[in-house]
Amino acid sequence: MAENRRRPYFWAQHIDDDDGWRRSTPGATPMRPTGQELAALRRGIGRQAGTVPELWPYYQTVNDDDLGKKGLVSNRLKAEHIALSLYGLHQQSQDKPMHKPGRSLGAAVRRLRSSDAFSADAVDRRFNAAATANTQHELTLHLRSLITLLRGREIALDYTQLLEDLARWPFEEGRSRSRRRWGNDYFGWSSPANNDAPTADLPSPSPTAH
Repeated sequence: MAENRRRPYFWAQHIDDDDGWRRSTPGATPMRPTGQELAALRRGIGRQAGTVPELWPYYQTVNDDDLGKKGLVSNRLKAEHIALSLYGLHQQSQDKPMHKPGRSLGAAVRRLRSSDAFSADAVDRRFNAAATANTQHELTLHLRSLITLLRGREIALDYTQLLEDLARWPFEEGRSRSRRRWGNDYFGWSSPANNDAPTADLPSPSPTAH
């Protein structure tokens, strides 16, 4: 069967059109994820998709029938599992949403580099390590490290876009496409009007990040 979503992904269910917390009515208590929900998502870190019962209610990807009969899950469901787990880590103890539509991983890490919380070289190395990963598993390990740093500086990113990157990562052309976008957003190759951060103090392009 086609892997169509039935509802918005979990991280998108709680934000409004202004990227703030959704409210049932004006002035009502924000409908943010609960600590219990985020803890359930974090239980998926380092574990295979479909093996953590606490995460089952949060999946929106419909698994392939043939794979399901074999006890397997689709590549896209694997990607959603990873994204959910990382979102649970990112949103932990944060007052504002850590899902921000339109801000790619490259743009988010660019903000991290501009924050001066870490040396530019250290951020460059971590970002390059993620960008040059050749497997979904290797990428996930590097992403976990980057997400921890982003959480420390309260820098959000687009988790729906990250899911798409994860889903295409096992395929060479897919990796190349994601890498090109990450590099564009991190190094500021596009017009400053299209970037999240000023053009000052941008890193010098490195061949390993393309």
